[in-house]
Amino acid sequence: MIVSRDRILTTHVGSLPRNEKLSDLLVRQEAGEKFDAAEMAAEMDKAVAHVVEKQASAGIDIGNDGEQQRVGFQTYVPQRMSGFGGVSKRRRGREFEEFPELVESLKRRFPHVSKQQNAPECQSELKYLDIKPLQSEIARFKKISDGKFGEQFMTAPSPGIISSTMLDAFYGSQDKYLSALSREMKNEYQAIHKAGLLLQIDAPDLAMDRTMLYRDLDDKGFVKAVERHIAAINDGIAGIPRDRVRLHVCYGNWEGPHIHDIPLVKILPAFYQATVGALSIEFSNPRHAHEYSAFKTHPLPKDMILIPGVIETTSNIVEHPEVVARRIEDAVKAVGDRERVIASTDCGFGTFTNREWVIEAGVWLKLRALREGADLASARIWGKKVA
Repeated sequence: MIVSRDRILTTHVGSLPRNEKLSDLLVRQEAGEKFDAAEMAAEMDKAVAHVVEKQASAGIDIGNDGEQQRVGFQTYVPQRMSGFGGVSKRRRGREFEEFPELVESLKRRFPHVSKQQNAPECQSELKYLDIKPLQSEIARFKKISDGKFGEQFMTAPSPGIISSTMLDAFYGSQDKYLSALSREMKNEYQAIHKAGLLLQIDAPDLAMDRTMLYRDLDDKGFVKAVERHIAAINDGIAGIPRDRVRLHVCYGNWEGPHIHDIPLVKILPAFYQATVGALSIEFSNPRHAHEYSAFKTHPLPKDMILIPGVIETTSNIVEHPEVVARRIEDAVKAVGDRERVIASTDCGFGTFTNREWVIEAGVWLKLRALREGADLASARIWGKKVA
């Protein structure tokens, strides 16, 4: 994992906007409808090339394929793993039940989204069947992005977020289900690592599920659940050097009140149990922008890098580079080591197909503001102008 030796490096969380044609093909594939495989491949080539070029032009140091080849950051899994079927009876987040008008607003704004609340459930023994789609993803990305970034990364969902999206109707206990998911997802984790890519585990469950799957627990009970979810991650990535894995955590990538989110200070120590080299945490969300103070109570371990979100991902307002620079400086002060901070976004810009909060042009402007803000911060932190 490259580090910020002489300037603040930049990255992002993973998903980027998909074009309309590719989105339609991905949704049809997920629904089990007929689609032209050759047309899909051609659209993926075009889409990956587009987002790679946009990232490089914006000055992103650590880039990816924008998850262009997946319908959703975790909902693609049933396409590669047996044992799923039917429909999960997943409850909406606490604030969506408390404010039903928020649900109606989402329906009006995103009428043709991919599966989220209606994802399949686990109905039989899980078995990872087909590594070829992932190998194809990796090959396409590596070919197109060769020489474009200082480092390349690829995402994969945590056992926990899969378990809370596609509920268990077979194993009979959350721990058994997590264990099975960890065992099977290890196929993806290892393949990404062996391809020479930095592995990012997407685990919004470690914060978001305080208001969803585990809403009926108290905070202490939720922390214990988080520790079990992290243990499942550790099992899945066993054998991969920790400096080749980063972990993304967020409170849910939607525009909502977020008034029931758990404070970072209560869950941060549990994150440190993950055998990873970096933590990606959102800090631009107005509900959590103050939470760098959690590192005073629980200092970041010396063998971890902080990847703070300094760009918001559900608003079309483009951050001024000076705002970004100040957020980065706050992160450096919290960590106490400029080399262990890499600037990023709060979450993805295309978490699910056809559910993009930020217009595409705004995404590239935000990534450019990220680079410009990082350069401003670097000049002040290192005391010299960044080339």
